[in-house]
Amino acid sequence: MKKQKKKYGVLQRIQRVFKLNFYRLFRSPGGAKKVALGFALGFALEMLVLSTASLIYFLFYPIIRLSGGSLPAAIIGNVIGKLTFLPVVLLPFAHALGKLIYPFKIKEAPIKEHSFLEIFSGNFMEVLKDLLHNGLYTLIGMTIFGAFLGFVSYFIIYHLYERERHRRLERRKRHTKVALMRT
Repeated sequence: MKKQKKKYGVLQRIQRVFKLNFYRLFRSPGGAKKVALGFALGFALEMLVLSTASLIYFLFYPIIRLSGGSLPAAIIGNVIGKLTFLPVVLLPFAHALGKLIYPFKIKEAPIKEHSFLEIFSGNFMEVLKDLLHNGLYTLIGMTIFGAFLGFVSYFIIYHLYERERHRRLERRKRHTKVALMRT
């Protein structure tokens, strides 16, 4: 007699994938520090996406790996940063903060649009210079906001991770006591 596989619906499969990755995150080697560092870096780097025209994603993986953070936690932190719309809300404040920190007058040039092919034809540095030069104040401000929010989120995630770990240990102890009492 063949054993039939249980079939799950689309929503149940998505829920099971999230649950599996959640458990993987809690069982990752390095524990709370690695997960909190990965989340904090992912969240902080999300603040730089708009001001660098998404060029920060070229450095995303190397930064996470060199710092020793968890890549899945960094991706989660990055997605949460996107969903909160914080980078969009903080843009005007970042520009003002950048002007306060770097008070020198930057020669404002008209924004030049570059084609996609121009980036790969060898003018990559010129395109990068134009992008960063026009938004230098914003880049400075968003870097500061990203560093601050990453620092704060590290401690929040560390606390939540440890609380969940203790809750799981207590629940495991309770289930073990019940199982021993039944035998």
